[in-house]
Amino acid sequence: MTTLWFETALTPAGWVAGLRLTLADGRILTAETGEAPQAGDERAAIGLPGLPNLHSHAFQRAMAGLAEQPSGGGGDFWGWRAVMYRFVDRLSPDDVETIAALAYAEMLEAGFTRVGEFHYLHHDRDGRPYANRGEMAERLAAAAGRTGIGLTLLPVLYAHGGVGGAPLESEQCRFGCTVESFAELHAASRKALAPLADARLGVAPHSLRAVTPDELSAVIGLSGTGPIHLHVAEQNAEVEAFAAWSGARPVEWLLDNAAVDARWCLVHATHMNPAETARLAESEAVAGLCPITEANLGDGVFPARAFLASGGRFGIGSDSNVRIDAAEELRLLEYGQRLTHRARGLAGSGATLFRGAREGGAQALGAPSRGLAAGEAADIVSLDGAHPGLAARSGDALLDAFVFGAGTSAIDGVWRDGVKVVSAGVHHHRDEIATAYRKALVRLLAA
Repeated sequence: MTTLWFETALTPAGWVAGLRLTLADGRILTAETGEAPQAGDERAAIGLPGLPNLHSHAFQRAMAGLAEQPSGGGGDFWGWRAVMYRFVDRLSPDDVETIAALAYAEMLEAGFTRVGEFHYLHHDRDGRPYANRGEMAERLAAAAGRTGIGLTLLPVLYAHGGVGGAPLESEQCRFGCTVESFAELHAASRKALAPLADARLGVAPHSLRAVTPDELSAVIGLSGTGPIHLHVAEQNAEVEAFAAWSGARPVEWLLDNAAVDARWCLVHATHMNPAETARLAESEAVAGLCPITEANLGDGVFPARAFLASGGRFGIGSDSNVRIDAAEELRLLEYGQRLTHRARGLAGSGATLFRGAREGGAQALGAPSRGLAAGEAADIVSLDGAHPGLAARSGDALLDAFVFGAGTSAIDGVWRDGVKVVSAGVHHHRDEIATAYRKALVRLLAA
């Protein structure tokens, strides 16, 4: 049993003083407010619930900076994708585990305590399945177990190279599955998660360009009550190609042809018209926003102002992991709106963004939580009360300062599943994880 005491903390009832938490078996056993610290309590200044990271491709962490030159794929999304295909062709299961471990450790340092891993790197370099169908899933689970992050695994059905059932490109052979082979892979993924006490399993039809309508229905049938994620309307070229084939825009078509509800997460959904935006908000699905990656890839700006005004739910993700920083994702979400509309406070304050991303992200990852309250998961972040960026702040002003000023440097502790995994802002296994990562990257980039 562990006891934590926070001078001030954000709870479901709002900000409280003197929050004393008792942790046992990965849960918050008791939460008492107005308490003085007791002997044996671990003390911290500012307590927050951890944030969910609803969209990650862990292996892409190793690509950061590799596709920024216009001559090397940096000109647009499709050029970046070509670089990604060349890079992924080098990766072994050992490499994927090593890269994922660094990404997951960095997520914890950034205040993310659960990740939705949108996992499509299923097969060996020649496209043949591994003898163990769940080989890559097991490696991701091992990285999550080693770092301590909560994992919602979202195995991807990637069946086609373009809309209308176009064949896969040769560079996509490591991703491709039929519905039948995906069902086997999904079952193997469930087995891979068995060692993790609170893992979740969902499904992810990659996108409307990578599955046919019949395949979409089939993969939804495998989801049970688990989350359903897919990429949609990320690029204008994708929207135009799908509309030319189907006669409808992607989000419009999806809402017309699938029972989109609170289990769904539509990742990016960048290019929607006003009608699609309002309908998505009404569906209770979560918009999975990844502002750092969307900016890096030149995707465009999500219509957050209209979506949130319609009551839409959202969460944030680190996607390509070019930079892993929860506060920066929230900051860029608001800044994108400011640049688009030339006004301020359009997506929300730091406090409203934090709360919205926590609630929407938890919904999208199949792990709803009220936060720092008895009976909830003990996924907790502490901020350094002595950080200059938080000086003289209290209540929601602390979150505003965290998101728009202090950022990740203000995080000093993280507890995941009741276990402290980050102290003084550094993951407890960072040195060994980073050493292995550097060795892998030297070899991979020399190939």
